[in-house]
Amino acid sequence: MTRPAAMLPPSPSGATTEVVAAVDVGGTRIKAALVDRSYTVLAQTTTPTPADIGADIGGAVAATVKALLESVPPGQAAQLVGCGVVVPGLVDEEDGIGIYSSNLGWRDLDIRAQVESFLGLPAVVGHDVRAGLLAESRLGAAGGHRQVLFMPLGTGIAGALLLDGSVVSGDGWAGELGHVVIDPSGPPCPCGQRGCLEVLASAGAIERIYRSQSHERLSAEDIAARAEAGESLASSVWAGAVRALGQAIVMTVTLTGVDLVLVGGGLSQSGEVLLRPLRDDVAGRLTFQRPPTIQRAGLGDRAGSLGAACLIWDSL
Repeated sequence: MTRPAAMLPPSPSGATTEVVAAVDVGGTRIKAALVDRSYTVLAQTTTPTPADIGADIGGAVAATVKALLESVPPGQAAQLVGCGVVVPGLVDEEDGIGIYSSNLGWRDLDIRAQVESFLGLPAVVGHDVRAGLLAESRLGAAGGHRQVLFMPLGTGIAGALLLDGSVVSGDGWAGELGHVVIDPSGPPCPCGQRGCLEVLASAGAIERIYRSQSHERLSAEDIAARAEAGESLASSVWAGAVRALGQAIVMTVTLTGVDLVLVGGGLSQSGEVLLRPLRDDVAGRLTFQRPPTIQRAGLGDRAGSLGAACLIWDSL
């Protein structure tokens, strides 16, 4: 793999902007951006996640960075000074190691060492959802709040907590909300349990459940549209996912006292089709707990990459 150039040709004015590469490695897509110190995005890309990314994550990140540098607008010079990479699963952020990812299939992967070897620049590694919450607290919908649950819903489900103004890491073990068991008799999960939130309410779960009953392959977005239009099967599948999410939210509210729930990820794009019944479900479960505000996250599917930028700029 050819290593990317760390700097583009200078602009006619001679001005050069220091930037970091911010790379969010997801279960299906790699979302990346070049971000300056003011968190302005100079360029961004989205590419499919290689099926065997665990075998060469350094090369995959390097290829992503190369594409980013090549996509900077003509006449604008950018000097790359570092790289932030965020990944799902359990992450040792201090040592830059991906401890475990059920979706991407790795254990004890030394991500930071591989990325630094390819790029020849400082790198940091973080958890995608905790980094996304950090970005939401600085740049998005969690600004000014101190007790927040950030819950992206996509290929998988995870959670991140901001408690008393600090993002909770738990030595890398916090936030696996997708693997809280909702229905012990439910379908098997890749983590080894049954009935986890992720196999009941993620985008992939909604698509799988709908397909098993209709024999029709649709995206979660299409199923949401059919549910909104009143199709009975889509409405039933959607309602089941909402019930599972509501149960997980109330468990989290009861345990932590969060008063703001930010829903992100691809499923959040359905807007009130998801949020309205989810608010109703949560409200119906509460007894003594402080009712949380439930709303869409502010940074969309770029929260992870912007969080990666926050991490590397903090490190530098």
